[in-house]
Amino acid sequence: ETNTLPFHPFENQQGDILRVEKEHQVLQEQLKEAEEKFEQLQSRSLEEIGVLEELLKKSVEEIKVSQNELDWFHQDSEAQVKKWQQEKKENRENLKSLRSSAKKHTDTHERCLKTIDDKEKQYNVYLKTFLDTSNKFANEKVKLEELIKKSQDDSQECEKRAVKAEVSILQNWKETEVWKLSGTVAKAEANLKMLKTLSSSASAAPMLKSQIDSWETFISNVKKELEKVEAEYEEKIELVKSGARISLTKVETVDIPSP
Repeated sequence: ETNTLPFHPFENQQGDILRVEKEHQVLQEQLKEAEEKFEQLQSRSLEEIGVLEELLKKSVEEIKVSQNELDWFHQDSEAQVKKWQQEKKENRENLKSLRSSAKKHTDTHERCLKTIDDKEKQYNVYLKTFLDTSNKFANEKVKLEELIKKSQDDSQECEKRAVKAEVSILQNWKETEVWKLSGTVAKAEANLKMLKTLSSSASAAPMLKSQIDSWETFISNVKKELEKVEAEYEEKIELVKSGARISLTKVETVDIPSP
């Protein structure tokens, strides 16, 4: 016969021990599962801790670098502040100097404006005097130009008369010399003609031949001299007509002795 009564003091009712065992078994399994999960978590945590330690180490190094950079930045900032303070001081001094210089320039500018105004007034006075004088000189210039033109006209007229007179003198000298030489040629030709007539006699021809030759040579030389004198006088006349200044002298003639 099966005993179905509870097993005191471990059971309050029948089956409590079996139920407890089952629960214990379940708890064992849960514990095992929890231990496995714990081990997994612990392993993962160790890995994460390693990573975090690496990150921490890296962060510490970066903090050191950042601290160095921060120290350098502080030093640089202090240097910049000192530099800015020095520049600020210099700028204040420059500003003070510029203000002083600006005042001097302003005073100088005002003096220059006053000087310019005085000079402008003086210039206007000089300009009026100049214009009055210029107008006076312009009127006198017109009168002088008229006088100069009249003098030039008179001078040109006198020059024309002088040229005409010089040409007339040269023409008279030329005609006189030509008349003299032409007369000499005419007389010589008359003598030559007479000698040739006398030489027609056979007995007189030998005696007169040398005289005839001499007179022919004489006539030829005189004609050459006549041509030379005429040419030189014509040259002088043309030079005078062209306005050239020449010495008004007679053409030198060669005195050719007659036979």
